[in-house]
Amino acid sequence: MKIPRPNTTYHIGRIMRWIWDSSKENRLQAILNTIIGLLDVVLALLSVWTVQRAIDIASHQIDGDVIVAVVWMALVLFGTFVLDFCSTWVKNYYGVRARNRMQRRMLGHILHSEFRGRNSMHSGDVINRLESDVNTVVDFVAETIPNAVSVFCLFVGAFWYLYALDNRLAVVIVIMFPLFLLVSKLYVGRMRELSRDVRNSDSVVQSLLQESVQNRILVKTLESEDTIIEKLTTQHETLHRKVIRRTKFSLFSSMIVSIGFASGYIVAFAWGALRLAAGTLTYGGMSAFLQLVNRVQRPARALTNLAPQFVSVFTAAERLMILEDVPLEAQGEQIHLQGPCGIAVRNVTYAYPETPNKVIVRNLSFDFKPGTCTAVVGETGAGKTTLIRMILALLKPVEGTVTIYNKDKETPVSPLTRCNIIYVPQGNTMMSGTLRENLQMGNVDATDAEMYNALDTACADFVHALPNGLDTYFSEQGGGLSEGQAQRICIARALLRNCPLMILDEATSALDTETEKKLLNNLLTDKSRTVIFITHRRVVLNYCDASLHLMRKRDDEY
Repeated sequence: MKIPRPNTTYHIGRIMRWIWDSSKENRLQAILNTIIGLLDVVLALLSVWTVQRAIDIASHQIDGDVIVAVVWMALVLFGTFVLDFCSTWVKNYYGVRARNRMQRRMLGHILHSEFRGRNSMHSGDVINRLESDVNTVVDFVAETIPNAVSVFCLFVGAFWYLYALDNRLAVVIVIMFPLFLLVSKLYVGRMRELSRDVRNSDSVVQSLLQESVQNRILVKTLESEDTIIEKLTTQHETLHRKVIRRTKFSLFSSMIVSIGFASGYIVAFAWGALRLAAGTLTYGGMSAFLQLVNRVQRPARALTNLAPQFVSVFTAAERLMILEDVPLEAQGEQIHLQGPCGIAVRNVTYAYPETPNKVIVRNLSFDFKPGTCTAVVGETGAGKTTLIRMILALLKPVEGTVTIYNKDKETPVSPLTRCNIIYVPQGNTMMSGTLRENLQMGNVDATDAEMYNALDTACADFVHALPNGLDTYFSEQGGGLSEGQAQRICIARALLRNCPLMILDEATSALDTETEKKLLNNLLTDKSRTVIFITHRRVVLNYCDASLHLMRKRDDEY
């Protein structure tokens, strides 16, 4: 199972701008973490000074009270504990809120973006991005950048302290820094490539898991359990290989850097020991000397740890930017038309962008007149679904126009005219939650009486016998209900929109003949609503005023 991935790579500058623009939700957390980090730097340098002073007092190198020196050490240590507490609180209080806000923003963009007809991304891949990649970006802005600021300040402060003790060694230690930056640049490029491979493979695994759970009845009836497990094993092995390859590269790079830092520390220790033996350095100075060498090296070592985080955030941001590259639908005030309304399709032609030579609908013209009921029939692949998507302004015709009109006005269909349409898609589209929550998707302000009235119109009178009524909870796709029962609830949900035009896409496919007959009579009694049936069932034609027969194009017609 392979998820198509757009072959696009963004420049680092563009990625950084996107991250900055996306950081509005968690800049407060970043500022607080920066302040905490800077205070931690101050305490780290004070810790060196208090230890040096306590040792020099205890060894009679300088005058002072040992008890007072120890108290200072304890105060610095207590301050460190307080900062750790504050850091944890900020991360958990503000971090979760920041992640939630970014997830809402990204999901909002996806839901309001243009419909592309055929999804290029698997839903499991999209969910993976909304979870893992959003967390990575938020943590980078709120945690990684403040950490980088405090690391830099620690480097500057420790360097000047060390310079005051031994300027020659301080310069030697700092000379290693540009070399580290060069190595890091090479490391980041390769690590970014490896991380992208791991993230894409992880998305494939999540997609397979989601599909298998969602379609477990299909898997069981086809007796494909072992096949699915085998596919998952293959994808797990692929993911494992990529993780191991990335880990090997990371460990090798880390080992090289660690050897370099360890060598520098040994040289510094030997240098300090010689000065101590020569009497040019006190015991406290020796202690401070070694701590400062370590604290000068810590920023470089910390940047080694930061490099993978930079790589991860670039990869995560890139994957989220792909989601946002899909343009938004037209936004603005909705265009409401007084019913009854009609739909005029004039010389419409449509082909999906990825197969422009394969025309699905060609030169189609039809008038769905106000207050009428029309059946759209045709074999699979004839363009019924494509036609409905153009009426709903989910797709734009390559040629021709689709307009919605009443006796006073005519306007091209767009996302802003969708408010005039009731749409019941084929299949079971119930969401997990209570019956009330499902119905409120049609009208959030619907009263209990309006809900029961819509349910009765949709022949879903069985809900009156539910133990908790409208507050009865259902798992995804109405778990516990038959397909026919779930379908009727979906129709009732749509009816609560109370729009002048209704589209039913195979919405009665799971109903028995008697229930279907009663439902159709209920829906078609009121002639103020224009109804369009997409159906394979010829019996529906008996209830319609007109019919539109679509023919599937032969290969030689494309």
